[in-house]
Amino acid sequence: MSLAMFLTACGSSSSGEPAAAPSGSAGGAAVSVVASTNVYGDIVKQIAGDRASITSIISNPDADPHSYEANTRTQLELSKAKVVVENGGGYDDFVDTMLKSAGGSPKVLNVVDISGRKAEGGGELNEHVWYDFPTVQKLADQLAAALGEADPAGAATYTANAATFKQKVQQLQAREAAIKAAHTGAGVAVTEPVPLYLLEACGLVNKTPEEFSEAIEEGTDVPASVLQETIDLFAHKDVALLAYNEQTTGPETEKVLNAAKAANVAVVPVTETLPAGKDYLTWMDGNLTAIGTALT
Repeated sequence: MSLAMFLTACGSSSSGEPAAAPSGSAGGAAVSVVASTNVYGDIVKQIAGDRASITSIISNPDADPHSYEANTRTQLELSKAKVVVENGGGYDDFVDTMLKSAGGSPKVLNVVDISGRKAEGGGELNEHVWYDFPTVQKLADQLAAALGEADPAGAATYTANAATFKQKVQQLQAREAAIKAAHTGAGVAVTEPVPLYLLEACGLVNKTPEEFSEAIEEGTDVPASVLQETIDLFAHKDVALLAYNEQTTGPETEKVLNAAKAANVAVVPVTETLPAGKDYLTWMDGNLTAIGTALT
């Protein structure tokens, strides 16, 4: 689902305010970077350290990131940016819209484009590519290059930090492989396709009716027969866990959640932005721990 530009934001109004930026590098002015969400803002931080001033447009972990109201402060930050990181794939189109009138000529990194992923069989692309570790590793390299162009004096630091970050992501991939070796083929259900790249890399099979997850993602009504088909997954023990997007909830997802609990099917909460107190690596490590625990 795209991050709608003029919808009323859920949760605190601070979801539309850029996050506070860190101080600049000791050697001079920091590279100004704007990221569409705090997920990408944190990945930038992992690569840039204190050499960048980072603004994450969507930063409130309690808000639904699909419902975003743009403001003039965001426009100002984009006008000053040297590097912009957007998800792409229709997820955060407001970034492109605002860049057209912001002025400046930042290096724009579109993560869906970087991923190389395409929609299969005439279907829709799952745009939640930050749950895809190979994509995140590609992004690290692209960030190191873009930051190095903006700040040649820090190029070696960016390259070294990207290498370190990628090694840590490889450790997460090893955890995926271990889950896959123990549980490949196990069925799972999702309320939205947010974590599917992670679940599929763990060898798990999504059993959710596509019409259900698409309706939830698009904010449309789920047909009664499709809702029942989804609920039956738990009663019939067709799935080992439910991955539940905590940031997009409603009566239909709550019915699915209650059905999972009633059937003693493990629930793995997932989010689209960083939870408070987490960085990207600890967040994903926690997701993998929750998946592994749910399957055992």
